[in-house]
Amino acid sequence: MTADFIVSAMLMDQVEYSFVHETSDGQDAAQQHWRQDMIPNTKTMGLNRRDWLLGAAASVCGASARAQAPGWPTRPVQLIVAAPAGGPSDALARMLAEDMARSLGQPMVIDNRPGAGGVLGVEALMRSAPDGHTVLMSGIANTTAPALLPKVGHDFVRDFVHVTQLVAGSNVLVAHPSTGFKTLADVLTAAKAKPGKLTYASSGNGSSGHLAIELLKQRAGVSLLHIPYRGGAPALNDLLGGQVDLLVINQDAVIPYAKAGRLVPLAITSPARIKLFPDLPTMAESGVPGFEATAWAGLTVPRGTPTQAVERLHTAAKSALGGAVGAKQEDIGAVVVGSSPAQFGEFVRKETEKWAQVIKTAGIKPD
Repeated sequence: MTADFIVSAMLMDQVEYSFVHETSDGQDAAQQHWRQDMIPNTKTMGLNRRDWLLGAAASVCGASARAQAPGWPTRPVQLIVAAPAGGPSDALARMLAEDMARSLGQPMVIDNRPGAGGVLGVEALMRSAPDGHTVLMSGIANTTAPALLPKVGHDFVRDFVHVTQLVAGSNVLVAHPSTGFKTLADVLTAAKAKPGKLTYASSGNGSSGHLAIELLKQRAGVSLLHIPYRGGAPALNDLLGGQVDLLVINQDAVIPYAKAGRLVPLAITSPARIKLFPDLPTMAESGVPGFEATAWAGLTVPRGTPTQAVERLHTAAKSALGGAVGAKQEDIGAVVVGSSPAQFGEFVRKETEKWAQVIKTAGIKPD
């Protein structure tokens, strides 16, 4: 209900003013008139009648203005997605944007900026004003890029405010059936017996699958031969054809091939088991303590973004995750997170440090 306080007449002894309000059904209610007998006895209050009226008018007008202040956001919010339209990141972004727009009272417009391992999206964010109207859907690539590409020109930990981690998704280490592997322990035993003989595919140097197995190698003390491909599809095709032995693949992509007996799931990369594969152990359970390599998505804004905007974005995202958006993500096996800015900032710091160490130790260079 909106209100406008109108001083309709101000006379020495005859003052009339009206309060016009809009009802919930959008129709203007009849003006209500308060006359002189409605005004307090200003003499007993030590006030001049005119001063009292002006003060009352200013008070009500001020309250009305505060209630109707536009605040943030004042225009559509741009959501940068550092991935092509049609992919899983884009799908999540579009569901999220639709839901968050209802909470924010402004549209959220998707801006796809694929390329350079997520760097193009970050650069677009850096060029934006730190006013909360430009947001990045961040992910694991943003925490690996600084180590892979030392000249990126930003520090992903310090140069941004990390609003919330939205979801986390597991990958699965799979083997071709011809290897005879049934567990991660089988792989580690074979790798130690014949160092550098087992092969693993990835979608490219520095990809999440590549880094996950490099982390495994370093934690387990084994040697595996990396075969990089230009994309996930050719890597998967060669694994299915038996040209390579191992691959780390997205959890939901494994299901049809596992059911058909064309791939053997060995372990998941998340710290806890997932409902898509409740009987599949984690890497940590399989003999590599502390192992964690998850795909994730979050919301990030430039440093200097007003606290009000960060809080509103966090609240809107949490609301979406608590509804249909979160339910949909859980249906495909993702874990809904919804962390606070402080928690997400700490997560980003740890991820960045972990992957920087893995990349340095392995000597990984981008394609």
